[in-house]
Amino acid sequence: MRSPCVSSTSAWRLLLRVAALLAGLVVATASADPPPRLLVLGDSLSASFGTALDQGWVSLLKQRLATEGLPHQVVNASISGDTTAGGRSRLPALLAAHEPAVVVIELGANDGLRGFPPKRIAAALTALVEEAQATGAQVLLIGVRLPPNYGTRYAEQFQRLYAEVAEDTGAALVPRLLAGVAEDRALMQADGLHPSAAAQPRLLENVWPVLLPLLQATARVSEAGG
Repeated sequence: MRSPCVSSTSAWRLLLRVAALLAGLVVATASADPPPRLLVLGDSLSASFGTALDQGWVSLLKQRLATEGLPHQVVNASISGDTTAGGRSRLPALLAAHEPAVVVIELGANDGLRGFPPKRIAAALTALVEEAQATGAQVLLIGVRLPPNYGTRYAEQFQRLYAEVAEDTGAALVPRLLAGVAEDRALMQADGLHPSAAAQPRLLENVWPVLLPLLQATARVSEAGG
């Protein structure tokens, strides 16, 4: 017959081992780095205005990341009708909450449609880019072209400001999100301003070649850190 003391001691040792294993598992889980995040700060062009949310180019981007084996989680903080001023008011909290490795800024169209001075729009975009860069994030700036009824001079100044901001800040640039789309009425909604669901894959193709190097760079950094 075994001594009760021996049995109690063995049981206690077993409990200690189990507790140690569980503690190690908790520490390992807590110390594991979360996947890098990609934050999209945009307006209706990135918020799937007039189409189902899962048909928008940002949702298609999520699918592309999975297909390409890239680890990034996408946070779409785009709001229809947003301006650069709205983006500036929202960006600090978004950066703090999500700590993105990549920030995509697709704003300015509504500023242009309201006829804001190009220098004012450029200053706001510069501030957005620099605030994101200050956190260590890679930044992609996405431009658009205004409809021709805004006048050739203003439209050209507006289009040029994206390149100027990108050059001044070192941000990556997609000059025209709607390239190959805005020229085709069949790919635009009835308002002539927003792309249709059928156009969304083309929007992603316009963005992807410039965005991919930023994703690859931040994926490597994440893997090295882990």
